[in-house]
Amino acid sequence: MDDERWARWPEPWAGTDADMRTVMGAIPREAKDGFKYDEIPWQRFPHFHGPGEEVPGRLGMLASGDAEAAGRALGELWENLHHQGSTIAVGALAVPFLLRIAATGLPGLRASTLRLVAEIGRCQHFGDGTREGLLQVTEDPLEAEGTTMCPTNWTIQAARDAITDDLHLLFPLLPDADPDVRSATAFVLAAVTSEIQRVSSALHRRLAVEDDPVVRVSLILAIAQLAREHQDENAPAWTRELWSDPDRSSEIRIGAGLAWLCLVGDPVPDELRALLADPSTDRCTDLFQRVPWLEPVDYYGSGLRRCIHEMLTPDVPYRPELAERGVTAHVLALDASLKADAPSDQNLG
Repeated sequence: MDDERWARWPEPWAGTDADMRTVMGAIPREAKDGFKYDEIPWQRFPHFHGPGEEVPGRLGMLASGDAEAAGRALGELWENLHHQGSTIAVGALAVPFLLRIAATGLPGLRASTLRLVAEIGRCQHFGDGTREGLLQVTEDPLEAEGTTMCPTNWTIQAARDAITDDLHLLFPLLPDADPDVRSATAFVLAAVTSEIQRVSSALHRRLAVEDDPVVRVSLILAIAQLAREHQDENAPAWTRELWSDPDRSSEIRIGAGLAWLCLVGDPVPDELRALLADPSTDRCTDLFQRVPWLEPVDYYGSGLRRCIHEMLTPDVPYRPELAERGVTAHVLALDASLKADAPSDQNLG
Protein backbone atom coordinates (compact mmCIF):
# COMPACT_ATOMS: atom_id res chain seq x y z
CA MET A 1 0.00 0.00 0.00
CA ASP A 2 2.83 2.41 0.88
CA ASP A 3 4.55 1.71 -2.45
CA GLU A 4 1.30 2.41 -4.27
CA ARG A 5 0.86 5.65 -2.32
CA TRP A 6 4.36 6.83 -3.13
CA ALA A 7 3.84 5.93 -6.76
CA ARG A 8 1.04 8.49 -6.86
CA TRP A 9 3.02 11.21 -5.06
CA PRO A 10 2.14 13.94 -4.29
CA GLU A 11 -1.64 13.57 -4.73
CA PRO A 12 -2.21 11.37 -1.61
CA TRP A 13 -0.66 14.13 0.53
CA ALA A 14 -2.92 16.91 -0.79
CA GLY A 15 -5.20 18.30 1.89
CA THR A 16 -3.46 16.41 4.73
CA ASP A 17 -1.38 17.73 7.60
CA ALA A 18 1.65 17.21 5.35
CA ASP A 19 0.26 19.77 2.88
CA MET A 20 1.57 23.19 3.89
CA ARG A 21 -1.29 24.90 2.04
CA THR A 22 -3.78 23.12 4.30
CA VAL A 23 -1.73 23.74 7.44
CA MET A 24 -1.48 27.47 6.72
CA GLY A 25 -5.16 27.73 5.88
CA ALA A 26 -6.05 26.37 9.32
CA ILE A 27 -4.15 29.04 11.26
CA PRO A 28 -6.65 31.59 12.64
CA ARG A 29 -5.95 35.29 12.19
CA GLU A 30 -5.99 35.86 15.94
CA ALA A 31 -3.05 33.46 16.31
CA LYS A 32 -1.10 35.54 13.79
CA ASP A 33 -2.07 38.93 15.18
CA GLY A 34 -1.44 37.79 18.74
CA PHE A 35 1.90 36.11 17.94
CA LYS A 36 0.53 32.93 19.48
CA TYR A 37 3.45 30.75 18.46
CA ASP A 38 2.26 27.86 20.61
CA GLU A 39 -0.72 27.37 18.29
CA ILE A 40 1.53 26.71 15.29
CA PRO A 41 2.76 23.16 14.47
CA TRP A 42 6.45 24.08 14.21
CA GLN A 43 7.50 20.64 15.46
CA ARG A 44 6.24 18.91 12.32
CA PHE A 45 8.48 20.87 9.96
CA PRO A 46 12.26 21.15 10.46
CA HIS A 47 14.29 24.03 9.10
CA PHE A 48 17.48 23.53 7.10
CA HIS A 49 19.71 23.09 10.12
CA GLY A 50 17.52 21.90 12.96
CA PRO A 51 14.04 21.43 14.41
CA GLY A 52 11.21 23.79 13.58
CA GLU A 53 10.64 24.49 17.28
CA GLU A 54 13.66 26.81 17.11
CA VAL A 55 11.96 29.21 14.69
CA PRO A 56 9.51 30.98 17.07
CA GLY A 57 12.36 31.81 19.46
CA ARG A 58 14.22 33.58 16.67
CA LEU A 59 11.04 35.34 15.56
CA GLY A 60 10.53 36.55 19.10
CA MET A 61 14.08 37.87 19.24
CA LEU A 62 13.61 39.62 15.90
CA ALA A 63 10.51 41.33 17.30
CA SER A 64 12.41 42.52 20.39
CA GLY A 65 13.72 46.03 20.79
CA ASP A 66 17.31 44.79 21.08
CA ALA A 67 18.87 45.81 17.76
CA GLU A 68 21.94 43.60 18.07
CA ALA A 69 20.00 40.49 19.07
CA ALA A 70 17.29 41.15 16.49
CA GLY A 71 19.87 41.50 13.74
CA ARG A 72 21.49 38.24 14.74
CA ALA A 73 18.11 36.50 14.81
CA LEU A 74 17.26 37.78 11.35
CA GLY A 75 20.55 36.44 9.99
CA GLU A 76 19.80 33.04 11.51
CA LEU A 77 16.29 33.06 10.02
CA TRP A 78 17.72 33.78 6.58
CA GLU A 79 20.12 30.85 6.94
CA ASN A 80 17.53 28.48 8.38
CA LEU A 81 14.58 29.31 6.14
CA HIS A 82 16.25 30.20 2.86
CA HIS A 83 19.53 28.31 2.76
CA GLN A 84 21.43 28.70 -0.55
CA GLY A 85 18.36 30.06 -2.29
CA SER A 86 15.99 27.23 -1.48
CA THR A 87 12.81 27.52 0.54
CA ILE A 88 11.50 25.05 3.12
CA ALA A 89 8.04 24.23 4.48
CA VAL A 90 8.51 25.75 7.92
CA GLY A 91 9.40 29.03 6.22
CA ALA A 92 5.79 29.42 5.13
CA LEU A 93 4.69 29.13 8.77
CA ALA A 94 6.98 32.05 9.59
CA VAL A 95 5.64 34.36 6.86
CA PRO A 96 2.64 35.85 8.74
CA PHE A 97 4.84 36.63 11.73
CA LEU A 98 7.66 38.05 9.63
CA LEU A 99 5.16 40.39 7.97
CA ARG A 100 3.85 41.60 11.33
CA ILE A 101 7.35 42.09 12.64
CA ALA A 102 8.29 44.02 9.48
CA ALA A 103 5.30 46.29 9.98
CA THR A 104 5.90 47.01 13.66
CA GLY A 105 9.50 46.07 14.47
CA LEU A 106 12.83 47.83 14.19
CA PRO A 107 12.82 50.05 11.06
CA GLY A 108 16.44 49.23 10.27
CA LEU A 109 15.62 45.53 9.78
CA ARG A 110 12.36 46.07 7.90
CA ALA A 111 13.70 45.83 4.35
CA SER A 112 15.71 42.66 4.96
CA THR A 113 12.76 41.04 6.75
CA LEU A 114 10.49 41.80 3.81
CA ARG A 115 13.01 40.42 1.35
CA LEU A 116 13.15 37.19 3.32
CA VAL A 117 9.35 36.93 3.04
CA ALA A 118 9.55 37.43 -0.73
CA GLU A 119 12.29 34.83 -1.12
CA ILE A 120 10.31 32.24 0.85
CA GLY A 121 7.47 32.83 -1.60
CA ARG A 122 9.35 32.08 -4.81
CA CYS A 123 11.41 29.36 -6.43
CA GLN A 124 15.18 29.00 -6.34
CA HIS A 125 16.47 31.64 -8.77
CA PHE A 126 20.09 32.23 -7.81
CA GLY A 127 22.24 32.85 -10.87
CA ASP A 128 19.25 32.93 -13.23
CA GLY A 129 19.00 36.12 -15.25
CA THR A 130 17.26 34.59 -18.24
CA ARG A 131 14.07 35.83 -19.86
CA GLU A 132 12.31 32.78 -18.45
CA GLY A 133 13.86 32.89 -14.99
CA LEU A 134 14.17 36.47 -13.75
CA LEU A 135 10.46 36.83 -12.93
CA GLN A 136 9.71 33.14 -12.40
CA VAL A 137 7.87 32.33 -9.18
CA THR A 138 6.90 28.67 -9.21
CA GLU A 139 9.20 25.66 -8.93
CA ASP A 140 9.42 22.44 -10.92
CA PRO A 141 6.24 20.51 -9.90
CA LEU A 142 8.35 17.45 -9.05
CA GLU A 143 10.71 19.37 -6.76
CA ALA A 144 10.20 18.22 -3.16
CA GLU A 145 11.56 19.09 0.25
CA GLY A 146 13.90 16.29 1.32
CA THR A 147 12.76 15.89 4.91
CA THR A 148 8.96 16.08 4.61
CA MET A 149 8.56 15.30 0.91
CA CYS A 150 6.22 18.28 0.72
CA PRO A 151 6.30 19.62 -2.86
CA THR A 152 8.20 22.89 -2.89
CA ASN A 153 5.42 24.49 -4.92
CA TRP A 154 2.96 23.77 -2.11
CA THR A 155 5.21 25.63 0.31
CA ILE A 156 5.64 28.51 -2.13
CA GLN A 157 1.89 28.73 -2.66
CA ALA A 158 1.24 28.64 1.08
CA ALA A 159 3.69 31.50 1.62
CA ARG A 160 2.18 33.50 -1.22
CA ASP A 161 -1.35 32.96 0.07
CA ALA A 162 -0.19 34.21 3.47
CA ILE A 163 1.22 37.33 1.82
CA THR A 164 -2.08 37.89 0.03
CA ASP A 165 -4.02 37.51 3.28
CA ASP A 166 -1.96 40.31 4.82
CA LEU A 167 -2.10 42.98 2.13
CA HIS A 168 -3.34 45.39 4.78
CA LEU A 169 0.14 45.23 6.32
CA LEU A 170 1.97 45.78 3.05
CA PHE A 171 0.17 48.65 1.33
CA PRO A 172 1.14 51.15 4.06
CA LEU A 173 4.80 50.30 3.44
CA LEU A 174 4.77 51.35 -0.24
CA PRO A 175 5.30 55.03 0.72
CA ASP A 176 7.73 54.21 3.58
CA ALA A 177 10.45 56.80 4.15
CA ASP A 178 13.17 54.21 3.49
CA PRO A 179 13.59 53.46 -0.24
CA ASP A 180 14.94 49.99 0.56
CA VAL A 181 11.66 49.22 2.32
CA ARG A 182 9.64 50.51 -0.63
CA SER A 183 11.70 48.36 -2.99
CA ALA A 184 11.36 45.26 -0.78
CA THR A 185 7.62 45.83 -0.44
CA ALA A 186 7.27 45.76 -4.22
CA PHE A 187 9.24 42.50 -4.23
CA VAL A 188 6.79 40.98 -1.75
CA LEU A 189 3.66 42.28 -3.48
CA ALA A 190 4.78 40.71 -6.76
CA ALA A 191 4.12 37.29 -5.17
CA VAL A 192 0.41 37.70 -4.39
CA THR A 193 -1.98 35.01 -5.63
CA SER A 194 -5.19 37.04 -5.86
CA GLU A 195 -6.42 40.65 -5.90
CA ILE A 196 -4.02 41.11 -8.80
CA GLN A 197 -5.67 44.21 -10.21
CA ARG A 198 -5.76 45.89 -6.83
CA VAL A 199 -2.09 45.21 -6.21
CA SER A 200 -1.01 46.15 -9.72
CA SER A 201 -2.93 49.42 -9.49
CA ALA A 202 -1.23 50.24 -6.19
CA LEU A 203 2.18 49.57 -7.75
CA HIS A 204 1.35 51.76 -10.77
CA ARG A 205 0.20 54.60 -8.49
CA ARG A 206 3.43 54.39 -6.51
CA LEU A 207 5.52 54.38 -9.69
CA ALA A 208 3.82 57.59 -10.85
CA VAL A 209 5.18 59.49 -7.83
CA GLU A 210 8.35 57.53 -6.99
CA ASP A 211 11.62 59.46 -7.20
CA ASP A 212 14.15 56.79 -6.16
CA PRO A 213 15.68 54.99 -9.17
CA VAL A 214 16.09 51.60 -7.43
CA VAL A 215 12.48 51.65 -6.28
CA ARG A 216 11.31 52.62 -9.76
CA VAL A 217 12.97 49.55 -11.23
CA SER A 218 11.55 47.37 -8.46
CA LEU A 219 8.04 48.65 -9.12
CA ILE A 220 8.37 48.00 -12.86
CA LEU A 221 9.60 44.45 -12.28
CA ALA A 222 6.87 43.79 -9.70
CA ILE A 223 4.18 44.94 -12.13
CA ALA A 224 5.74 42.82 -14.87
CA GLN A 225 5.99 39.73 -12.64
CA LEU A 226 2.29 39.92 -11.84
CA ALA A 227 1.47 40.52 -15.49
CA ARG A 228 3.62 37.61 -16.63
CA GLU A 229 2.06 35.09 -14.28
CA HIS A 230 -1.49 36.32 -14.71
CA GLN A 231 -1.25 36.98 -18.46
CA ASP A 232 -1.97 40.68 -18.59
CA GLU A 233 -2.03 41.33 -22.32
CA ASN A 234 -1.49 45.08 -21.86
CA ALA A 235 1.85 44.79 -20.05
CA PRO A 236 4.13 44.16 -23.05
CA ALA A 237 2.95 47.35 -24.76
CA TRP A 238 3.33 49.30 -21.51
CA THR A 239 6.90 48.14 -20.91
CA ARG A 240 7.83 48.71 -24.55
CA GLU A 241 6.53 52.26 -24.37
CA LEU A 242 8.76 52.84 -21.35
CA TRP A 243 12.00 51.43 -22.75
CA SER A 244 11.58 53.01 -26.19
CA ASP A 245 10.98 56.52 -24.82
CA PRO A 246 14.29 58.48 -24.96
CA ASP A 247 12.90 61.05 -22.55
CA ARG A 248 12.66 58.50 -19.76
CA SER A 249 15.47 58.08 -17.24
CA SER A 250 18.07 55.38 -17.88
CA GLU A 251 16.99 53.14 -15.02
CA ILE A 252 13.34 53.18 -16.14
CA ARG A 253 14.28 52.36 -19.73
CA ILE A 254 16.67 49.56 -18.74
CA GLY A 255 14.30 48.10 -16.13
CA ALA A 256 11.41 48.20 -18.58
CA GLY A 257 13.61 46.61 -21.24
CA LEU A 258 14.39 43.68 -18.97
CA ALA A 259 10.70 43.41 -18.04
CA TRP A 260 9.63 43.44 -21.69
CA LEU A 261 12.10 40.66 -22.53
CA CYS A 262 10.58 38.55 -19.73
CA LEU A 263 7.04 39.18 -20.95
CA VAL A 264 7.42 38.26 -24.62
CA GLY A 265 9.18 35.66 -26.72
CA ASP A 266 9.89 38.07 -29.58
CA PRO A 267 13.39 38.56 -31.01
CA VAL A 268 15.31 41.40 -29.38
CA PRO A 269 14.75 44.62 -31.36
CA ASP A 270 17.91 46.41 -32.49
CA GLU A 271 16.78 49.50 -30.57
CA LEU A 272 16.61 47.58 -27.30
CA ARG A 273 19.89 45.79 -27.95
CA ALA A 274 21.56 49.14 -28.52
CA LEU A 275 20.07 50.52 -25.30
CA LEU A 276 21.30 47.62 -23.20
CA ALA A 277 24.79 47.75 -24.76
CA ASP A 278 25.14 51.51 -24.37
CA PRO A 279 27.94 52.72 -22.05
CA SER A 280 25.35 54.53 -19.92
CA THR A 281 23.83 51.17 -19.06
CA ASP A 282 27.05 50.03 -17.43
CA ARG A 283 26.96 53.07 -15.19
CA CYS A 284 23.72 51.66 -13.75
CA THR A 285 25.32 48.39 -12.60
CA ASP A 286 25.63 49.37 -8.93
CA LEU A 287 22.14 50.83 -8.89
CA PHE A 288 20.58 47.66 -10.30
CA GLN A 289 22.50 45.51 -7.83
CA ARG A 290 20.27 46.98 -5.12
CA VAL A 291 17.12 45.81 -6.91
CA PRO A 292 15.86 42.66 -5.11
CA TRP A 293 15.45 40.65 -8.32
CA LEU A 294 18.96 41.41 -9.58
CA GLU A 295 21.24 40.79 -6.60
CA PRO A 296 20.62 36.99 -6.51
CA VAL A 297 21.44 36.78 -10.21
CA ASP A 298 25.06 37.59 -9.38
CA TYR A 299 26.08 38.28 -5.77
CA TYR A 300 29.48 39.55 -6.93
CA GLY A 301 27.97 42.78 -8.22
CA SER A 302 27.19 42.03 -11.86
CA GLY A 303 23.50 41.09 -11.78
CA LEU A 304 22.61 43.56 -14.51
CA ARG A 305 25.48 42.44 -16.74
CA ARG A 306 24.56 38.81 -16.33
CA CYS A 307 20.89 39.50 -17.10
CA ILE A 308 21.79 41.41 -20.24
CA HIS A 309 24.13 38.65 -21.33
CA GLU A 310 21.65 35.82 -20.69
CA MET A 311 18.77 37.68 -22.30
CA LEU A 312 20.61 38.89 -25.39
CA THR A 313 22.88 35.88 -26.00
CA PRO A 314 21.20 32.90 -24.29
CA ASP A 315 23.23 30.33 -26.22
CA VAL A 316 26.59 31.72 -25.14
CA PRO A 317 28.00 30.75 -21.70
CA TYR A 318 28.31 33.67 -19.31
CA ARG A 319 31.93 34.78 -18.82
CA PRO A 320 32.53 36.81 -15.64
CA GLU A 321 35.90 38.03 -16.90
CA LEU A 322 34.13 39.81 -19.75
CA ALA A 323 31.44 41.12 -17.42
CA GLU A 324 34.11 42.88 -15.36
CA ARG A 325 34.91 44.98 -18.42
CA GLY A 326 31.37 46.33 -18.51
CA VAL A 327 28.14 45.73 -20.38
CA THR A 328 29.23 47.36 -23.63
CA ALA A 329 32.53 45.49 -23.89
CA HIS A 330 30.79 42.29 -22.89
CA VAL A 331 28.07 42.52 -25.53
CA LEU A 332 30.45 43.67 -28.28
CA ALA A 333 32.89 40.85 -27.53
CA LEU A 334 30.08 38.32 -27.62
CA ASP A 335 28.74 39.73 -30.89
CA ALA A 336 32.21 39.47 -32.40
CA SER A 337 32.53 35.90 -31.16
CA LEU A 338 29.16 34.94 -32.62
CA LYS A 339 30.00 36.50 -35.97
CA ALA A 340 33.33 34.69 -36.04
CA ASP A 341 31.61 31.38 -35.40
CA ALA A 342 28.90 31.96 -38.00
CA PRO A 343 29.30 30.31 -41.43
CA SER A 344 30.59 32.62 -44.12
CA ASP A 345 28.65 33.33 -47.31
CA GLN A 346 31.17 31.26 -49.21
CA ASN A 347 30.21 28.21 -47.21
CA LEU A 348 26.47 28.65 -47.68
CA GLY A 349 24.71 26.68 -50.38
